Amino acid sequence: MDMLKDKVIMVTGASSGIGAAAARLFAAEGAAVVMTARRGHLLDRLVKEIADTGGRSAAVPGDITRPGDVARVVTAAVEQYGRLDGAFNNAGWATAGTPVHQTADEVFDQIIDINLRGVWNCLKHQIPAMLAGGGGSIVNTASVAGVIATGANASYIAAKHAVIGLTRAAADEYAPRGIRVNSLVVGSTLTELMREVLADTPALEAAFTTRSLQKRMAEPVEVAQAAAWLCSDRSSFVTGTAMPVDGGWTAA
Repeated sequence: MDMLKDKVIMVTGASSGIGAAAARLFAAEGAAVVMTARRGHLLDRLVKEIADTGGRSAAVPGDITRPGDVARVVTAAVEQYGRLDGAFNNAGWATAGTPVHQTADEVFDQIIDINLRGVWNCLKHQIPAMLAGGGGSIVNTASVAGVIATGANASYIAAKHAVIGLTRAAADEYAPRGIRVNSLVVGSTLTELMREVLADTPALEAAFTTRSLQKRMAEPVEVAQAAAWLCSDRSSFVTGTAMPVDGGWTAA
């Protein structure tokens, strides 16, 4: 497996779920993976797991809403591995849907901060490193909520729509300079957090699967596989896209 052989890739939100699945997969595909998330002890555990299977990775705990933390992760990637070839900006956060007029301002701010400003902070620091290395590929995690109203919190829907717009703008600006930027339109995914939610409220599973043509949720590695392809040279003519990884949710 060498789809990402010798590439250096940064993954945010890597402590669990889609991010952890991506870190494992990218390393298995030959990349050196620089992981960040707020829960450093989980990153350390993942570094050991990847090393035990012969992979290369480094953990740099941080908060993507803080520009200084993001800069520190990018600097660590360049210092340890010599460059930055790719990034999977996956970290995100959502809360239960509430009507717009009942959503607290602090909830709006937190959702926008993590899901949109976090991606913005990453792009601001990743792009210069990639320009210095001659190019690269960036993948931002959006959502079906970035394409249609899903019943999620309106702040989250707004943030994910904005991620897709930001992705397209960056793709347009940096294509002449060798950087591709794409987003993933992700459907409901069986992360650890989702499994906890379903264990507490099993009836919610129908709500998360009824609009999917495949009538199931994604496994985290299925989303990671799409991100790996977009980070690889096999997707060399793909940029500015919002790629559905949603079991057909947005096709219906």
